Amino acid sequence: MTYIIFEVKKEESGKINTVVKDDLVSRQSITTRDASSLDIDGEATYLKIEGSNDALKKAKKLAKEEGLKKLSEKQAKDINDKIKAQDDSAASGMGMIFD
Repeated sequence: MTYIIFEVKKEESGKINTVVKDDLVSRQSITTRDASSLDIDGEATYLKIEGSNDALKKAKKLAKEEGLKKLSEKQAKDINDKIKAQDDSAASGMGMIFD
């Protein structure tokens, strides 16, 4: 699956709902993370949408209408790697609980 990541200023975080409430977009894998939780300086939230090409096109259109910044491929990969590392760490922690 492919994904896109948007950077949303903290004061504009309400705009995330406008993008993800769309019927097609809402059926995709949606992840949000605050910059601080990813050890990134700044007051932003990152919105990752992973899914079908049609849904990603719709999300891009909606995000553009809301003025959200789509990250470049390199920036998106860096953020995605941090999200994956965070998820892997949480999953291994849950494994320790049940061992």
